[in-house]
This record gives sequence, structure tokens and C-alpha cells, in this order.
Amino acid sequence: MPNPTPFVAAKKKVHNRGVAPDAFLDEIVAWAKTAPDDIFAPRPQHEIYSDVAPVLGPFTPGDMRQRRAVMLEVLRVLAGYESSWKWTAGVDTTNPDSNTPCTIEAGIFQVSGNSMNFDQSLKDLVRAAAGTLDCEAFQAVTKANHAFAIEYCARLLRFTLEHHGPIRDKHIHQWLSKEAVAEFEKALAS
Repeated sequence: MPNPTPFVAAKKKVHNRGVAPDAFLDEIVAWAKTAPDDIFAPRPQHEIYSDVAPVLGPFTPGDMRQRRAVMLEVLRVLAGYESSWKWTAGVDTTNPDSNTPCTIEAGIFQVSGNSMNFDQSLKDLVRAAAGTLDCEAFQAVTKANHAFAIEYCARLLRFTLEHHGPIRDKHIHQWLSKEAVAEFEKALAS
């Protein structure tokens, strides 16, 4: 197994959540190296890349490694905010709307089953991973299948900025780092 990439900026504290574990950073890099390009491809609508461009941009047209690294930086900070990087995090007990199987958040990125409704591709991904669109199965696979959880969240962020409060309310933005993006780019190149 190759040596993990040494991170410095990506190991900086996120709000009051602590720092991302090395295993998490290595896992998202490994995922991004083989993830489909369409997850990161430019789109005309306002979505996660246009939302974080004032902080992490400008982006070089056609530079897919940079786009992958930007997504990893967003996922790093979001996972810290949502779960303190806990893959098996469960329901947000402070959210009064988390009261049905399809509104209960699950996993490191705190996604809920009702988010599948943003695009058919999300439903297709869930069906491929869980074998069903059942929200309780969605919760289980989101907590257990790390590659699924990463890809699902990355794809979801291309369709909506409203599902995650820390993104919608721009809480993550002050914790995003161009230096961490550069570290992720280097890790993706190795």
C-alpha cells in the first residue's frame, strides 16, 4: 500500500469540530482518483462549484484534477460540520423535520432519503448500492458503504445547495482552503 499523502492545510481545524482524520482524507482521495468525470464536469446552473468559486476559485477551464480537488475540499469541511467525520452518524436530533425514515439524516454527510428526489441519477445510484429505494435501506448503505456515501453526496451537491444547512447558510465557506485544494491536487496526481 502506498504511503498516505502528508496533509497540512487539510488537517486544519474545522470550526469546533476538530480535524479530519488521515483515514478519511486518504479515502476521499482514493475515491476521487477513479470517480466518473461527470461528477465534476462544468454545468451551466448555479451549484457547488459556482457557490465556492469566490473562496476556492478561479478554476482553470478543463482542469478536472482541480475540480476533483475542489470537491474533496468541500466534502472535507462538510463532513466535519455535519458529523465530525463519523461515517455512522445518525439522525440530527436538533432537526424537528427528522421524523420519518425519508427525512432522517444518515452518515458522515448527513444526507436523508428524500434527497433522492433531486435527480433520477441519485435514485439510480441508491438502487445500485442498496438494491431498493427504501429510505431505511438508504440510511444503512449510507453509513456502511463509504464509496457510495462520498459519491452520493458529491452528486447531490451538483443538483442542490439547499439539502445541507452548512452549505446553504454558507457556514463551511470560511473553513474552505485553497491550500487544502492544492494538497488534494498533489494527492490526486500521485
